[in-house]
Amino acid sequence: MPSAVANPRPSAVVPQTGEAARRAIRSGEWTGPTSGLAPGYVQGNLAILPAALASDFMRFCQLNPKPCPLLAAGAPGDPRLPSLAADLDIRTDLCRYKVFRNGELIDEPTDLGKHWRDDLVIFALGCSFSFEDALMQDGIELRHITCGSTVPMYRTNVPTTAAGPFHGPLVVSMRPLKPADAIRAIQITTRFPAVHGAPVHIGKPELIGIKDIMKPDYGDPAPMKDDEIPVFWACGVTPQSVVATVKPEFCITHYPGCMLVTDRKNSEFAIM
Repeated sequence: MPSAVANPRPSAVVPQTGEAARRAIRSGEWTGPTSGLAPGYVQGNLAILPAALASDFMRFCQLNPKPCPLLAAGAPGDPRLPSLAADLDIRTDLCRYKVFRNGELIDEPTDLGKHWRDDLVIFALGCSFSFEDALMQDGIELRHITCGSTVPMYRTNVPTTAAGPFHGPLVVSMRPLKPADAIRAIQITTRFPAVHGAPVHIGKPELIGIKDIMKPDYGDPAPMKDDEIPVFWACGVTPQSVVATVKPEFCITHYPGCMLVTDRKNSEFAIM
């Protein structure tokens, strides 16, 4: 049976580059959430689909650039994404994956050796960890990083734009911020459209279908202070929500919080 919770953050020394992070993940030295790893390097969400669905999913990403900002796509059966890192092997370079068959979760492995197929196509999507680096550089506290936990994520009642069989609700990530920090966060993240960009909603979670902000659908609850408001960004876990709706024959995604760490720099994706 798949485990119900993510591995805890290990006590290992935090890798400072994308290459070092991937080595630590491959060797099992790092087994937990990747938030805070390789500061300044782009991390990616992951979706892997059979080639028969690849063109429709590519179109879905193009129509939904905020939750699904496409960083790179692979060729059928090829586990590499050389535009993101020369040594990258998608079968071993994430701490944990989620494997679905006909929309049902069947495994949460730490490598894809027994699941890899010659018809699978990799899609790497932009991740909020990139703009989080910019927020922290500006002195904005991110509660999930302070707590050493995974950012809370929620399925909303906001629909995505359909492409072929792909449709379903938008997933958002949330960070509690003081109003002044929220304004500054909007200014900063607007510069990063390739990694989700500006928030999609601020305050009143019930307006986007979130009934209890302390019960996220993915990740961990984030304690909120009395002088803070919830700020929501489009989230790369949205493809998992789509999988639950579409139920493709086979699909692999990253485990929430366990991202693909690349050799690209966040600064490459900023609009100055």
